[in-house]
Amino acid sequence: MHDTELYEQILGLTKPWHVTAVALNHAERALEVRVDCGEQIWACPTCNERMHVHGYEERRWRHLNTCQYQTIIVSRVPRVSCAAHGTQTVRVPWAEKHSRFTCLFERFAIDVLQECSQKAAGEILGISWDEADGIKQRAVERGLARKQWHVPATVCFDEKAAGRGHDYVTVVTRVEAGRATVDDVIAGRDTAAANAYWDRFPAAERATVAAIGMDMWQPYFESAVAHVPGAAGKIVHDRYHLVAYLNAALDEVRRDEHACLLARGDQRLKGTRKLWLYGKEHLARRVWQHFKALTASTLKTAKAWLHKELFREMFSCPTRAAAEAYFKEWYRAVVRSRLYPMIKVAQMFKRHSANIMTWFTHHLSNSFSEGINNLIQSLIKKAYGYRNRERLRRDILFHAGALELYPVLTIQ
Repeated sequence: MHDTELYEQILGLTKPWHVTAVALNHAERALEVRVDCGEQIWACPTCNERMHVHGYEERRWRHLNTCQYQTIIVSRVPRVSCAAHGTQTVRVPWAEKHSRFTCLFERFAIDVLQECSQKAAGEILGISWDEADGIKQRAVERGLARKQWHVPATVCFDEKAAGRGHDYVTVVTRVEAGRATVDDVIAGRDTAAANAYWDRFPAAERATVAAIGMDMWQPYFESAVAHVPGAAGKIVHDRYHLVAYLNAALDEVRRDEHACLLARGDQRLKGTRKLWLYGKEHLARRVWQHFKALTASTLKTAKAWLHKELFREMFSCPTRAAAEAYFKEWYRAVVRSRLYPMIKVAQMFKRHSANIMTWFTHHLSNSFSEGINNLIQSLIKKAYGYRNRERLRRDILFHAGALELYPVLTIQ
């Protein structure tokens, strides 16, 4: 079998396209495959009107490597002159319009880009950072163009810092069949940002929403109430964020008490900050043996830690009625504790108690969003930050948007 016949089969070419030459360049470690066609009648890529070839334009595309050699496809692509759409090059079967990479190469590049940083992907693929970025951007545009928007039954709203200062984006996560994917990333974290998501769907669709997870950020709450019928009974304030509020209050108690103890030469709380923030079930046995003595002491920090742990146990209640009774007892105990940071958080919880208790109806938490948050944080770390929110949005959708990113193969 001749090289030309071999590469025609490898590339899956059919008439009128055929391989006319294969050249190996040892010095540049590259293999050049020339593809030509003899057809004189082509269709306009836009309107499919048949017309004669107007001219040719020679173009090059990077293809998957042949062994250790870069493989380049070279072809004189026919150009047609359409009265309605002007002069255009016809569509070749191995690449998308305007791309300088074959569809097979782009599919492989997308897989590599999803596993490592853009810089590392470029080094593996033998392309520049800008070329790798172009493949990623086209993949997201392709995926968004194919996306069929429909309102999810379960959706979570969360905010994410996009840069320094008060620069945030709203990350909307859909939860379906126990799997979380990012539905959209919207600039800002105000009511307008949440409205932009809800306004995408007609009122009849929004009525099918069963549960909405969020923290106690008021703009998200107000937007949901304005757009989703019966939203007040569907909003679930995420318990992970609730515990985060308690941890922040607990740490404030610890800092104040630690300062007082150090003034008397007592170093019992030195080096224990992270231990108080853990749930006791997450502490290693050897650590717990030492930490247990601190939790059993008369320290204010120990009392605050106990209130935090008791609140966490509320979510083990079998029914909503049992949880409501438990919460009342817990709230009374915190208010009597004289631990003012904890009291402040407990009072905030009481104001939002109706949507804390909805957890016992929907059993929804933002743990799905937190998993997405961890992914986003890793993207920010790998990219050493983002200059603008649109680039952050596209990277999030590329990695967590469950979009159809691959170009369509027109060759087999």
